[in-house]
Amino acid sequence: MDLKSFLRVLRKHKFTIVIVPVIAVIITYFLVRNQADSYLSQAKIATGIVDQTQKGLGDFVGMQESEINQEFANLIEMMRSKRMLDQVGYKLMIHDLTNASPFRQQSKLVETLNNDAKKHAVEVYTEMYKKRQALSSFNPDQDGLIKLMSSMKYDDKSLLDKIQVYRLQNSDYISVQFDSENPELSAIVVNTLCTEFISYYGELVKTNQQRSVDFLFKLLQIKRDTLDAHMLALKNYKTRNHVLNLNEKAKSLYGQMADFETRREEAERNIRATKATMDSIDGNFDPRFRRYSESNKLGVTQDVISAQSQLHAANDAYVQSGFNPIYQRKADSLKNVVSRNLGSLSDKYVTSPLSTKQDLVDQRMSLQMQNDIAKNSTGSINKELVRLNTKFDELVPHEAAVQALERAIDIAGQEYLEILQKYNQASLESSFTTKLRLLEVAEPGQAQPSKKMLLVIMAGIASFIACIAVLFLLFFFDNTVKNARELANRSKAPVLGNLNKLSERSIDLRAIWENNNTTVELKKFKNLMRSTRFEASNELKDSNILLVNSLSSGEGKTFFALNLAYAYVQINQKVLVIDANFDNPSITSSTKTNLFIEDLLNQRTSLPLSDQKITFIGNKGGDTSILELSSKERINELLRSFKPLFDVIIIEAPALDALNRSKELSEFAEKIITVFEANQTISQAGKHQIDYLRNQKGKFIGWVINLVNNDQLVSE
Repeated sequence: MDLKSFLRVLRKHKFTIVIVPVIAVIITYFLVRNQADSYLSQAKIATGIVDQTQKGLGDFVGMQESEINQEFANLIEMMRSKRMLDQVGYKLMIHDLTNASPFRQQSKLVETLNNDAKKHAVEVYTEMYKKRQALSSFNPDQDGLIKLMSSMKYDDKSLLDKIQVYRLQNSDYISVQFDSENPELSAIVVNTLCTEFISYYGELVKTNQQRSVDFLFKLLQIKRDTLDAHMLALKNYKTRNHVLNLNEKAKSLYGQMADFETRREEAERNIRATKATMDSIDGNFDPRFRRYSESNKLGVTQDVISAQSQLHAANDAYVQSGFNPIYQRKADSLKNVVSRNLGSLSDKYVTSPLSTKQDLVDQRMSLQMQNDIAKNSTGSINKELVRLNTKFDELVPHEAAVQALERAIDIAGQEYLEILQKYNQASLESSFTTKLRLLEVAEPGQAQPSKKMLLVIMAGIASFIACIAVLFLLFFFDNTVKNARELANRSKAPVLGNLNKLSERSIDLRAIWENNNTTVELKKFKNLMRSTRFEASNELKDSNILLVNSLSSGEGKTFFALNLAYAYVQINQKVLVIDANFDNPSITSSTKTNLFIEDLLNQRTSLPLSDQKITFIGNKGGDTSILELSSKERINELLRSFKPLFDVIIIEAPALDALNRSKELSEFAEKIITVFEANQTISQAGKHQIDYLRNQKGKFIGWVINLVNNDQLVSE
């Protein structure tokens, strides 16, 4: 986007930019000059949400910022609700219908009411106010009362337009504001809304809290009854099955069983050990020795056997008594008796010839006694283990039943405690009053600074910005080519010159170039043509056949071709102008020449020699083209014959949109200049024609933009 071009657009429409805001300011002034003054009243409500001084024992302190904002938003929306605004509207209508000094002038609808109608309206409004109910539009009578409120601007929508309810920054307070044409009305609306909201909110909270307390109390009774029922069931089961403490009893039985298992393992090890030793000793005895031993030790052996029998009985009693220490001491005493008898037996026969084997005999008898004691103990221990296992198995079904009952008691107790905690919390909260309180009562406010001047200024600024915006949009979406720079950017081709737009309808070319006393406009045109002539001469160099065409007809190529010819004449150049535009032979008609290109090609005539600086060759017109008149060779031959006679040969061709007639002439030209009319867009067909010009292998030397506005001209 070109900023300079946009600034030129603004300069062009400078009067519009000034006049439109002035008109807007004048209209706004007359609209607001009779506007009534505005009075603002404000009240503040303390919510207790973030104020620690108002929090009760049961209030939750650690609220998140999002939760605080949500709670404030709920309160604000409740204040702005139709229910609250209807309460304010009812009170205002009751006041204006019953008071000699109403807050507002009676509307036309109110003036049509008689006394009975007003009395009925007051009764209905009062009833709805007390019940906090809304009027129904489905009821014809109440629908009329709704329209009556709307006529006085006391309906919820009208009030909501003037009421502002918001939280004061991050504080604990809610601000309520209302502005109207009456200071007392502003104060009444704010105070009524605040008191009605605090009352309604308090009742709503109390009702919900009491409902919660009642519900939790009933639920608490149910949970208590459930807990008592489970506890009674456990008690009855233990009484019925003689169960005291299953855990301790099972622990005791398990300990006894482990002890008996250990003793049984020790006894079995003793049996195996003594048996193996006895077998080894028995192998050392022969029959002769056994007879001697038995005959000499018979008396002592009988004492040993008697003591061993008593020892076996003592061991059985010791095991059956559950290893009572009394039986243990008795068994130890009997062991000592057996040992003494065995010792005396050994001492008595120490001089025997067979005394070398006496120790083995004594050892064999001792081992036999130990083996018998161990076998006897194993039997007693196994019986006791069977008895203990039986008693332990009897505890399993009781344990499962007791655990199920105790688990049910734990669950019921936990539920009871949770409900009890909630009940206590709800009871505590219900004992506190509502946290909302009117911190600052609204007073009749003073007149607000007049906004009339502000509205007038805003109207001027808004209209000014609107004008700029409209002009910018028009400029932004404007695809027309207005100057040489835009044409060069769009076509990607050089622009040799630009020509200003002339205001005169008919122009005498001889007067322009031969008369120095011309207007400023024509002087500028001549200077621009001189600049274009200079650029064209630099591009022509050694060439002198120049074709002038345009993208479409009517863009001024004839006017440019003639002026370019006269411009070359001014520098003493001999110029030949050929009118090859058979569709519109303007040069032929304007110069009234009698020399035609058709006759020259057909050799019916020849170019006369003349000292004139400018020569014109016209055409007879018609639906034809240059190649239809003659062959390429003849045309090239004719043009070659002209080259030595003239410094510049200018050929006007038809527009490029005229089929291929202009392209046929391009084959015979050495250089091409295309004329483009300013303030028009380049069509899709024009883009293809521009591509054709750029592909002419050096023939196309550039553009001349015609009819350019003075503010878009490039300096000559």
